[in-house]
Amino acid sequence: MFVHELTRKGAANAVAIIDKGREITYGEFNRKVRDYRDHLYADGVRQGDRVGIFSRNSAEFIYAYFGIAALGAIAVPINFQLKTREIAYIIKDAGIQVLLTYEDLDLTAALLSLGCDTKLLQADINSYATGSFSEAPPLSMDFKEDNPVTIIYTSGTTGLPKGAVLSHNNLISNLEQIRDLKTNSTHRVLCVLPMYHCFGWTCAVLYTFFSGASVAVLDSFTPKETIETVRTLKITDFYLVPSICSLVTKLAKKEDMESLRLVISAGTALPRKVAEDFTEKFDKVIAEVYGLSEASPIVTINPFGKSRPGSIGTVIPGLQWRIVDSNNNDVHEGETGELIVKGPNVMLGYWNLEDATDEALRGGWLHTNDVVRADSDGYIYIVDRIKDMIISMGENIYPREVEELIYQFPGIYEAAVVGVYDKLRGQAGVCFYTLQNGTQDFNPKALKKFLQENLALYKIPREFYRLDKLPRTATGKISKRILAANYEQDKMKKGK
Repeated sequence: MFVHELTRKGAANAVAIIDKGREITYGEFNRKVRDYRDHLYADGVRQGDRVGIFSRNSAEFIYAYFGIAALGAIAVPINFQLKTREIAYIIKDAGIQVLLTYEDLDLTAALLSLGCDTKLLQADINSYATGSFSEAPPLSMDFKEDNPVTIIYTSGTTGLPKGAVLSHNNLISNLEQIRDLKTNSTHRVLCVLPMYHCFGWTCAVLYTFFSGASVAVLDSFTPKETIETVRTLKITDFYLVPSICSLVTKLAKKEDMESLRLVISAGTALPRKVAEDFTEKFDKVIAEVYGLSEASPIVTINPFGKSRPGSIGTVIPGLQWRIVDSNNNDVHEGETGELIVKGPNVMLGYWNLEDATDEALRGGWLHTNDVVRADSDGYIYIVDRIKDMIISMGENIYPREVEELIYQFPGIYEAAVVGVYDKLRGQAGVCFYTLQNGTQDFNPKALKKFLQENLALYKIPREFYRLDKLPRTATGKISKRILAANYEQDKMKKGK
């Protein structure tokens, strides 16, 4: 199956998309996709060409993506929060010549500064299908499911962004692998996570159509609108990230969430305290899943009705997995190591980056760079990112373990522990945190004492810093790279 064929999974008169008060049936959805396909062909887009999508969530984003896929071209979703320089880099790297955008972008200078003189056609994504165009020809007979359908650019927190190339088969395989979520044509799914992000796109959009269900689209997250949408549209399936979970827990009433049957968190680690507060208030279990763009993205799921707190669930069907040490040897049950996987949802590779592809897929396995452990039932628990691990006096410190404990301390809203240079120990941990609104008389010494009572002393952060807010990456994760860089710059200014 090809991705664009998902438009035919629902009944023609059934609602596929709800956006800005509009209810769009699967029949109308099909017609809109054809209109976008025909216009793209008229603008010169052909099989294998890359087409950029720079837009907030909307029905038009969906039409554009499916129209691109139906031509055999490759969709390149671009984070609408990026700056001109960052957008220009992706356009040059992917070789984009047509950009469907919700706002005009002045990219001339940025592209020239990168030595890119490609003539870029920008078109308004919202009005793109108006007018009449000749019908585009069908896909060639040699076009296969293993052909690329999208390039997902990573956030680039450790360097320039890399484009993970996913095929039609990668995405469709991942949809088959997450059937245990049990979405069907009677359900309504909320898409409030950005469509440029692989988790929101695969789960809230593609899996909805794969199930013949309806997706309600919000162009961005605002607590009031999100809570009202869940209540008034009787949303059944809600995909979110921990920060959204915290705000919904704080601001929604129990009856607002009454219609929910499935609540899934991903994108970054879900602190146990955040999950417990959500469940206690709404009597709804929030299950954590895990994935990465290179895996289309889902790798593990807490089985429906069988989730385990603190776990990212079990590996999805059809995906081989191992937990290995630094020498690529399998670790014993309960021991920690890197999770590596192999299966039909694993990317084709990184766009034009042969060495990076070879490194990520060495030995035929996708190396996730995540340290995990598994219990006897195959439930997996994230310990930390390999790159986030702190080595102090030869001891391994996993920041996530420390952060989970910090979240349990009264008044803490968010927390991040990062490793910094220490001339005695090699590295030491530094804790950055924010407080919940209304918190008064917070005592950081009491926090440190609380940690000392519950952790080995070598795991205790050396310093504690309260911030008004924590910096985030383009995809909304707390940016430990920025925290560490700001810390070092501050130290240099103070001459320490």
